[in-house]
Amino acid sequence: MKNILLTLLLAGLTMVGPLAIDTYLPSFPAIAQTFNASPMAIQQTLSLFLFTFAFMMLFYGTLSDSFGRRPVILWSLVLYVLASLGGALAGSFGFLLGARILQGLASGAGSVIGRAIVQDRFEGMAAQKMLGNIMMVFGLAPAIAPVLGGWLQVSFGWRSIFWFLTAFGVLMWVAVWRWLPESLPQEKRHLLHLGAIARNYWMVLKHRQFLLLSVSLGAAFGGFALYIGSAAYFIMHILKLPETAFAWLFIPLISGHVLGATVSGKLAHRMAPSTLINLSFGLMAIAAALNVGYNWFFAATIPWAVLPLFLFSFSLALAMPPLTLAGMNLFPQNSGLAASMQSFLQMMLFALVSGLVAPLLFDSALHLALGLVACLVVSYATYRGATHGQHQGQGAGVTS
Repeated sequence: MKNILLTLLLAGLTMVGPLAIDTYLPSFPAIAQTFNASPMAIQQTLSLFLFTFAFMMLFYGTLSDSFGRRPVILWSLVLYVLASLGGALAGSFGFLLGARILQGLASGAGSVIGRAIVQDRFEGMAAQKMLGNIMMVFGLAPAIAPVLGGWLQVSFGWRSIFWFLTAFGVLMWVAVWRWLPESLPQEKRHLLHLGAIARNYWMVLKHRQFLLLSVSLGAAFGGFALYIGSAAYFIMHILKLPETAFAWLFIPLISGHVLGATVSGKLAHRMAPSTLINLSFGLMAIAAALNVGYNWFFAATIPWAVLPLFLFSFSLALAMPPLTLAGMNLFPQNSGLAASMQSFLQMMLFALVSGLVAPLLFDSALHLALGLVACLVVSYATYRGATHGQHQGQGAGVTS
């Protein structure tokens, strides 16, 4: 029962960022009309959120290594609630953009520190299974968020979405305060020395295998990011569906992710991590090839345009827990710092793909399909580079 509650709490904390990303996507046209802003300007409310989200991930793990997991999560949720409230009350586009930047800075604590909490309390296959369970529950958020956002947009207008995010932040603060115990005892915490922190980050960045594993996971997830960043244009312009029809994209993406995370958790004790990762890459390659083939010969229509995305998402979720743990296990004494750097690299790639690459490709379903292939090629190449580099050592530590 305790593990179920922990899974739900950590999954809820991991949902904080995705809800802030996906819920307001159906409101892009309405926000643009309210503030007389261009589509590219509205896209920056997503891009700047993602960049600040990624940037702050550098620090959450280290802060939690020094001050404990609970206090950092609770304070980040306070900032998240204030930022969401600012979005709901924004009277100008500049104010909305500022609220989104603050929201991005506050949104990443749960996903980073959640990984560290798993490392604090579990080891080996048990940790992989717990991460798989968290990803399975967390995957509901991006599926529900744009559907809920579309309904809120049509029924109450775009500001209601930020009121919803405010309420969710308050709910998570109460849940953490009431039910999430501290997992890092005082004697295992590190003093907050800026010089040591800089040396630690530099040591992690210099670790070739860790860097390649992080980029591999981030690049594969970049294929996911490509379609999330293009969601408004993919749904409304390519598929020519209304703002309430985002489920056609997000349900295949997220149901594939949830199913893949479920299968990954069940296979954790039956299949070697490297075997599971290789299986995942093979299935992702099939999905990417089907996506290109369909869009090469046919105009994009539902459901055929999204079925390959279901398979890609399922295959990606198979590899996420073992790839994540393979990187974090290289720094067992500094799991918070490793989680921060891992999350930063992955989210920076997510931000670059969704904020810079997606606008170049979202005018064509075929261009998006080819972009997915490019992300997969980078992911597999860096994974192969990491596995060839395993002779450099299976563990590492950092200074404190």
